[in-house]
Amino acid sequence: MLRRATQIRDEWLGHALSTLPADRPATEAAITELYETIGQRPPRFRWVDSPAAMARLAPEESPDPAPVRLRAADSRNRVSEWPTASRLATQMMDLRRGLDRLVNARLAGAPVPPGLRRTARDIPPEDALGRGMPLRPLLEIAVGDPLQASVGDAVAGPLRTAFTTLAGRPVGPVWSGQHEAPWVARYDTWRRLGMLPVSADRGRRLDLWASLARSCGWWWPGEEVCVVAERPLAVHHEPLPHAPNGQLRLHRDDGPAVVFGDGWGVHVLHGTPVPEWVLTAPTAERIAAERNVEVRRTAIERLGWDTYIDQAGLRLLATAPDPGNPGCELRLYDTPRDVRLPPSRLLLAVNGSVERDGHRRRYGLSVPDGIDDPVAAAGWTYGLPGEVYARLARRT
Repeated sequence: MLRRATQIRDEWLGHALSTLPADRPATEAAITELYETIGQRPPRFRWVDSPAAMARLAPEESPDPAPVRLRAADSRNRVSEWPTASRLATQMMDLRRGLDRLVNARLAGAPVPPGLRRTARDIPPEDALGRGMPLRPLLEIAVGDPLQASVGDAVAGPLRTAFTTLAGRPVGPVWSGQHEAPWVARYDTWRRLGMLPVSADRGRRLDLWASLARSCGWWWPGEEVCVVAERPLAVHHEPLPHAPNGQLRLHRDDGPAVVFGDGWGVHVLHGTPVPEWVLTAPTAERIAAERNVEVRRTAIERLGWDTYIDQAGLRLLATAPDPGNPGCELRLYDTPRDVRLPPSRLLLAVNGSVERDGHRRRYGLSVPDGIDDPVAAAGWTYGLPGEVYARLARRT
């Protein structure tokens, strides 16, 4: 049964990452039926190449801009007066709450041995089952959590941030189509394994959301018009290192990791969303001006530490063997002053863990300006005095 569950998970991951053209008839049929379930007439459909194309539509071509702000005093018997998008959201959340109650009741009947839940997240699901992890909670770890990480966090998250930045204005509630797969797949897996008895009404509503996750990109429901985006033309990804449940992250080092038919997309390096310049023209000057620490780190690694150190004018103060990482060296640099930040120095170290390509990544750590000894600087990053860090066993 566990094998069947992971097959269902991988099936849904395929839908979430699909770059096939949208199945427009299936999409429009599912949305039309969702409209009908809330007593709303079917909308006119407006297809666009990407979420960005939706943000550029003229007002008369768009769904209603911003949702009506509902007061807490508004009672549920006035739901029929709410905007279409709000009623659809309410219905979807009612569905999910009802299914959550059913799933949680079954999880409550399968207690997990102390400490095993954390271990189960870091080992293959078959091994977790062999160590006594009950199947029901293992489904959450092996199906729902990996899909949320691979799709909701790794793909939909960067796209949503880029879309919000581009739009710069309220564009109404958005549903993510294929990127709704994590929550749909969770219930679908339980149901297809025969572990979640679902009423005909709930089953039909779940089927509608599942149909959309299989057939289209993002969509925006309005009173008269529903805008639907095509799926992307390309989604570039790589396995998440050391992940036991097939988790993925976006990655492409020669162009957008996700790109749509109109050219819009996002650049992502090893799971970190970055501006295009990080790929095409990283420089120490641009890195210094960047406020996001993860973007700075990624840009430095893209440029190369040796080149960055030279361009940034870092001055080597001292070196020392790394007691926590035998065979590797700690390098402490003085850095040019930045009026935006407290005075600091840079410790360049080597990761104790080996990357997938067999290399160990170098990384930089900011340490206080008054530290002159690389070993003391390394100890400071662990909250330890230098003499204590010097006696540590190999770190990972």
